[in-house]
Amino acid sequence: MGMLQAGIIPVTPFQQNCTIFFDPDTKEGVVVDPGGDVPLILQAIAQNGLTIKEIWLTHGHLDHAGGASELKEALGIDVVGPHQDDLPLLQRIETQAEKYGISGLRDVVPDRWLKDGDKISFGAHEFEVYHTPGHAPGHVIYFNRAQNFAHLGDVLFNGSIGRTDLPGGNHQQLLDSIRDKVLPLGDDVGFICGHGPGSRIGDERRSNPFLQEIRPRRGSDAATSGQAPNN
Repeated sequence: MGMLQAGIIPVTPFQQNCTIFFDPDTKEGVVVDPGGDVPLILQAIAQNGLTIKEIWLTHGHLDHAGGASELKEALGIDVVGPHQDDLPLLQRIETQAEKYGISGLRDVVPDRWLKDGDKISFGAHEFEVYHTPGHAPGHVIYFNRAQNFAHLGDVLFNGSIGRTDLPGGNHQQLLDSIRDKVLPLGDDVGFICGHGPGSRIGDERRSNPFLQEIRPRRGSDAATSGQAPNN
C-alpha cells in the first residue's frame, strides 16, 4: 500500500474542487464531489491509469453532486454519501442548474447514505465520517487518521467558511459543526476544501476571522492537537 495521494480537478463555473483520492501503488481510488465536467474527470482517471471504486459526496449542492449520476453510469460504481438530510437538495440539482444556466447536471440518489460515526474506505485507506450540517443539512466530512488529513467540503475554507444563505443553511449550526467536529481533529490536520486552496486546521483556528465567533462548550476545549502530519 502506498501513501494516500490526492488530485484536484476544478469543475463547473463555480470552480469546485473535484478530488480524486488514490493509492499510487495499487492505482485504486475514489472520486469526491464530481460536480460536473465529467469528461475532464474521466480523462484524468484514464491518464493516471486509475481504477475508481466509488463516488463519495460531501453534500448535495449542484456544484458538488451534479456530475455524480453521469460518472456513476460511465464507471459502473456506487455513489456513497452524503447524509440523508440532503436528499431534497440532490433531487433539485437539475432545477437549480437551470436557474444558473448550467446544462448537463443531473439529480442523483446515493446508493448508500452516510451518518456520523461511519467509516468508509478503498483498499487499506480508511476515512472516518462526521456529519457537519450548517452549509447544507446533510453535509459530511471525511478524515483519514492514518495520514492526519481531511476533506472538509464546504464547511471550512482557507480564510473563510461555507456560506449559509442557501436553502437549509444555518450559520450558528455551521459554527457548531466546526467547533464540535472539525477543530477536535487537531491543529496539525491538513485539509482539502470544496473551493480554493487547502490549509491546516490550526492555521484556520488561529487566523480565520470567521472562527473567532466560535466559543468552546462549557467545560471542554474547542480544539486539541493531533499528531504530526504525514501528507
